[in-house]
Amino acid sequence: MSLSQLQSPGTASRYIAIEGPIGVGKTALARRLADSLSADLVLEEVDENPFLERFYRDGRSAALPAQMFFLFARARQIEGMRQSDLFSSVRISDYLFTRDRLFAELNLDAEELKLYEQIAESLSVDAPVPDLIIYLQASVDAIMGRLAQRNSRYDRFVDRNYVEKLTDAYARFFHAYDDGPLLIVNASQIDPINNNLDYEQLFQQIERTTGGRHFFNPVAAALG
Repeated sequence: MSLSQLQSPGTASRYIAIEGPIGVGKTALARRLADSLSADLVLEEVDENPFLERFYRDGRSAALPAQMFFLFARARQIEGMRQSDLFSSVRISDYLFTRDRLFAELNLDAEELKLYEQIAESLSVDAPVPDLIIYLQASVDAIMGRLAQRNSRYDRFVDRNYVEKLTDAYARFFHAYDDGPLLIVNASQIDPINNNLDYEQLFQQIERTTGGRHFFNPVAAALG
């Protein structure tokens, strides 16, 4: 089913998740895509996390509370989506619930990870599998440049070494991902938020992506 079909009355609904490292443009793209599709928007509660700035500033001392805040917030959002009937409309999210463990493994020590796993298991979150995941990839240089341009209270504390580890963790996660359709986007040299041509090209690719694993590399396509 294409995105254009979603805009027609009486068609089945769809749940799309946008993923990628910090600074790659997940939330901005989710907002624009939701606007194009008149879709409901489900955003990660980043600004509400009171431990996040301390985590980026001080590292491990705030890793566990920051991780637990996100775990509970995401579980609450998933439950709210379930109760409001996830399949009654198109939903666009700027995160995938099951990648929560990616951050836990990256940021927590062994004992903290064990505690995280026990709590996560007790929550018994039945997270829906997206009908499509859009994974935004970008080089570390591109991400650091975008972080420097953003007006966030904590982006200035994000360490390059952390971004390198995070991008590697994302690459491993999606290399093994096979739960559903996946569109991998080379986002290093495109700006689908502020450049309408970039957005239209990406949107057309999303429309064509109905199953399996696909790659969108507009630079390579242009050179070809």
